[in-house]
Amino acid sequence: MTDITVPTLGESVSEAIIAKWLKKEGDEVQADEALVELETDKVTLEVNAPEAGVITKITVGEGATVEVGAVLGQIKAGSAANDSKKVDKAEPAKASAVKLEEKKASASAVEEDEQKLSPAVRKLVDENKINPDFVKGTGKDGRITKEDILNYIESGGSNGSKPQEVRQPSSAPSLSGSSRTANQREEKVAMTKLRQTIANRLKQAQHTAAILTTFNEVDMTNVMALRNEYKDQFEKKHGVKLGFMSFFVKAVINALKEFPAVNAEISGTDIIYKNYYDIGVAVSTPQGLVVPVVRDADQKSFAQIEADIVDLGARARDGKLSMNEMQGGTYTITNGGVFGSLMSTPILNAPQSGILGMHKIQKRPMVMPNGTIEARPMMYIAMSYDHRIIDGRESVSFLVRVKEGIEDPQRLMLDI
Repeated sequence: MTDITVPTLGESVSEAIIAKWLKKEGDEVQADEALVELETDKVTLEVNAPEAGVITKITVGEGATVEVGAVLGQIKAGSAANDSKKVDKAEPAKASAVKLEEKKASASAVEEDEQKLSPAVRKLVDENKINPDFVKGTGKDGRITKEDILNYIESGGSNGSKPQEVRQPSSAPSLSGSSRTANQREEKVAMTKLRQTIANRLKQAQHTAAILTTFNEVDMTNVMALRNEYKDQFEKKHGVKLGFMSFFVKAVINALKEFPAVNAEISGTDIIYKNYYDIGVAVSTPQGLVVPVVRDADQKSFAQIEADIVDLGARARDGKLSMNEMQGGTYTITNGGVFGSLMSTPILNAPQSGILGMHKIQKRPMVMPNGTIEARPMMYIAMSYDHRIIDGRESVSFLVRVKEGIEDPQRLMLDI
C-alpha cells in the first residue's frame, strides 16, 4: 500500500481544507492523476496519485482540515481487474469483462452528467450538495439550468442524497407577508479558508496602516487611439491582445521610479525601499479575490506584460496558481471598471504601501484648452496609500505622473 499524503503547501502555510475528492474508493487511477483538491488560505491545489493503482481507502472526508504530511488515503498498486481475477479464479475473463463494462458504463454516465451541467450549474450543485438526478431540467434536451437549481432549493429541495417534499405555502399569511419558512429565508455556509484570509488581511490592513485615498481623472483618448491603430498588428506579431493594463503597469513603474516611497514598505521602525518592480494585478475568481504578481515588470515589454497578465488571470480563475506567484509584490493595480465601477477607494494589499484603482471609461463633457467642450472618454483613477510612509505631496504627484503617462502614451514607450 502507498499512502496519499498532503504535500508541502508553501511558505507559511501549514494546513488546508479538503475541498473535493475527485476519485472514490475502488477507482483505478494512473500515476500523477489528480485525486483530491485542497483549499488553503491562498490557493487551491490538487494532490496527484503517487503511483498507478486502485484507491483502497479514503481516510479523510471533504470539509476536513488537514496538516502537511497527513495521510488522506491509500493506493494499492495494480488494478481492480487483477484483484477480481484473484477472487474469482473460475471465471477470470468474465470477471474482468464485467469490471470493464461497469467502468465504461460508469464513465459514460459521468460524462453524460458532466455534459448536461454547465460550470455555473455544477458549482451550485457542488456547493449545495444536490443530487442532480432529483432536479428536473427545463433547458434544451432536458438540460438542468441555473434557474432549475435555484428553484429546487427555493422549493425546499434536499441538500442531501434524497428529495424532500416540496413545502406548500400556508393559507395564513406570515407576519412578514411571505409564505416562506425561516429555513428557506436564510442559509448558513462556512467561509472558505481563502475567504477567511481575504477578510483577515483586509481588516489587518485597515488596523495597521493609515489609509488615505487621492483621486484624479485620465483622458483615455490617446491611449485608445494608439491601441485601435496597432492592436491587430500587435496581436498578429505577439499572439496576445493589446489591453489597457500594460499601459497602466508601465505608467505606474515610471511613477514608482520617481517616488520610491510608494514602492517601499514599513517593517517595525524601518522603511524597506524596493529597487525592483513586482506589480500585483488583482483578479476576481469564483473563490475570491487573488493578486498574482508580474515579476520584474520594469524589464518586460508591453507584449510580455500582457501575456503574463492573461496567463496569471486564467490560472487564477482555474485555481492553478502557485504560492510563489502571489507573494512578494511591491505595488498593486486593481480594475473595478470591468464590473462597471465608476469610482472606488481600494484597500491596501499589505504590506505594500500603495494601490491604484482603475475604473470604468465613460464619455464626459470636458473643457478643452482652447475653450471648446468635447465629449472625451474619461476614467477616474484612485490611489490608496499608507500615510505613515507616503506624504500627501508624494501621493498626489504620483497619481499625476500616472495620469500624464496614460494621456501621452508615447512617453511610456520611450521611457521618458
